[in-house]
Amino acid sequence: MIVWLDGAFGAGKTTLAEELHRRLPDALPFDPEHVGFVLRQWVPVPSGDFQDLPLWRSLTAEFAIGLDREYGRHVITPMTLADSGYCTEIFDRLAAADVPVLHVFLDVAPDELRRRIHAQVLSPDDPSADAVARDFRLRNVDRCIAARAALGPETLMLRADREDPPRLADRVLAALG
Repeated sequence: MIVWLDGAFGAGKTTLAEELHRRLPDALPFDPEHVGFVLRQWVPVPSGDFQDLPLWRSLTAEFAIGLDREYGRHVITPMTLADSGYCTEIFDRLAAADVPVLHVFLDVAPDELRRRIHAQVLSPDDPSADAVARDFRLRNVDRCIAARAALGPETLMLRADREDPPRLADRVLAALG
């Protein structure tokens, strides 16, 4: 099963993924952002967001399908999907391949997201890159929060600003059964 951890930048997806991996040591980590980094090396990304590339969405789905089929383990995938159409596109591909998905959305109040983003250091050795990443994340807070309105009842909604990572992990593991 793919455990897709979604939510705005700064919601705690990576922290929750680390906690889940600690408890599920056989689970495979998969960060689709790395697919985007690879694509950026070879193809233009006019919008600046690699998720806008259809190739990113298809490769992300195929990579997750391959991990599920080849290894038969849980795959922990922390990745923001702010565009509901992109989310549907990826999840439909997974469903067509009979790969189950537990979609978890980490909900956090906008002011707390902005506080967390300002406190994060993503590129300690490159202040310029850090500033660019921070700006991108801050520009997308409202868009990411708005994405939750399009999520269906099958999505596990968790308030990541009201519960700590161990408790959030408890809730995800309970949903996994």
